[in-house]
Amino acid sequence: MTAAGRRIAVLGAGIMGACLALYLARRGFAVTLFDKAPAPFAEASRWNEGKIHLGYLYNADSSLKTARHVMPGGLLFRPLVENLIGCSIAEGITRQDDVYLCHQDSVVAPDAMAAYLQEVTALLHAHPDARHYLADATRTHSGRLTPAELAEVSDSERIVAGFRVPERSVETTWLADRFVQALAAEPGIEQRLGLRVTAVASAKGDDAGPWRIETAAGDFDGFDMVINALWEGRMAIDRSLGITPEGVWSNRYRLSLFLRTAQAVETPCAIIATGPFGDIKNYNGRDFYLSWYPAGLRTDNSEIAPPEKAELDMPRPEDFMAAVFDNLQVFLPWIAELRAKQESYRMEGGWVFAAGRGALSSSTSSLHRRSDYGVLRRGSYLSIDTGKYSTAPWLARSIAESIV
Repeated sequence: MTAAGRRIAVLGAGIMGACLALYLARRGFAVTLFDKAPAPFAEASRWNEGKIHLGYLYNADSSLKTARHVMPGGLLFRPLVENLIGCSIAEGITRQDDVYLCHQDSVVAPDAMAAYLQEVTALLHAHPDARHYLADATRTHSGRLTPAELAEVSDSERIVAGFRVPERSVETTWLADRFVQALAAEPGIEQRLGLRVTAVASAKGDDAGPWRIETAAGDFDGFDMVINALWEGRMAIDRSLGITPEGVWSNRYRLSLFLRTAQAVETPCAIIATGPFGDIKNYNGRDFYLSWYPAGLRTDNSEIAPPEKAELDMPRPEDFMAAVFDNLQVFLPWIAELRAKQESYRMEGGWVFAAGRGALSSSTSSLHRRSDYGVLRRGSYLSIDTGKYSTAPWLARSIAESIV
């Protein structure tokens, strides 16, 4: 498709939709970006931990299929995003490698986890883009913590092993603000915000378009291509075109705690793995992300259209904060210092869509494998399963290049 005079509708103004809109507009397409929220990056792409995956978390997938699938996008996340937003993201990157703590009820035993992490590190060091990661990933290695090192992180008998891995995260709230600025500065992007898309239709009844975008506030016609990059409710729009979802999937709404401390606090970035546990991200000594999966999970269903957020049972923010602190402090005693020095906090969350089902406490759950995502094409209509926040810029670039 040549760009001249071509109009593309992008549905969803999260990280996937934003990256696509920027790539396509800069190639000369006229892009209209739709979202039900009043601003881009208002939901899941703003309120998450920002882990830029290399595959270490998916140690229940011993085939390494997930690691091989997510690693290329994770390694190129930084240069691709810096090109899109026009500035360095160094300020928003966590300053230390992650520590994985193996819970006694982990779905992966400590020795198996150690072997898996070493295999991922071998893949990482052999990858030509390893130096392009958030930090030079060739300079660090995954390794088991000594008993003394483990005791510094956790004093719980239920934490049976610990590992240091060369993965880091980005502060998604910081990055979201830069993306919003980049979208506003791009003249080739028209933003249609505060509009819920209800259906997509072809004017000629075929797969070639031109396409009509139907919203609760009226219709928008004349698009040469539609890219459905929604995270919540993507399949319901697909269904409006007669596309029947296949396989199994999960719509989960998760809450997390976003904390700012009055003074700097030095803590690790720690993940209790592998199963329905929790984690903490220390972005800069004062801004933190904390989660405890059982407290944060508000729904898990396999409906094509998930329920509205307003329909979910939400806790009081102060009760949620207490639950997250109480559960993490059982395993990480230094959480008490964060609790004592907290200056402000927000309870926020978003939808997580995954091509898989099952409880994270089960080793047979297909949610422990995250390699089944990508692009569904029907003529000039594309539906994108983003997969992971960390792989969105890489996948968006690939899609934009294929369109051009």
